[in-house]
Amino acid sequence: MQTYESDIVAWSEEQAGLIRAGRFDRLDLEHIAEEIEDVGKSEQREFASRMAVLLGHLLKWQYQPVRRGASSEKTIKAQRKELAYNLKETPSLRVKLKDPDWLDMVWARAVALAVTETGLDCFPDTCAWSRDDEVLAPSWLPE
Repeated sequence: MQTYESDIVAWSEEQAGLIRAGRFDRLDLEHIAEEIEDVGKSEQREFASRMAVLLGHLLKWQYQPVRRGASSEKTIKAQRKELAYNLKETPSLRVKLKDPDWLDMVWARAVALAVTETGLDCFPDTCAWSRDDEVLAPSWLPE
């Protein structure tokens, strides 16, 4: 029997085989529970990352109007599509859009991205845009 600590891939294959064979008495339930929780955390991290990239590009759009172009617009559209897909596939992620701690963390990442890519340091401390009505709207862009 493989151990979780020695080879997680072999362990996961073995655990899946045990489940399919109905050998529930041999399952490593504690680690299976951890892995299931990690799947949810991974989805949340991806959602936060995509939202930060979107917000960062919206900041760049607003604060560097002379650099607006097709590439920026395509990045914004692509991130919105990915976020919409994430919300469709995992609707429970929508609660994150109302979580002030999550929004604060995502906004900080977005500002850091915008500062790094523009060299500007004039961005607001908090997001003034509505996540549903503006940020995720397919055609909205800040002015």
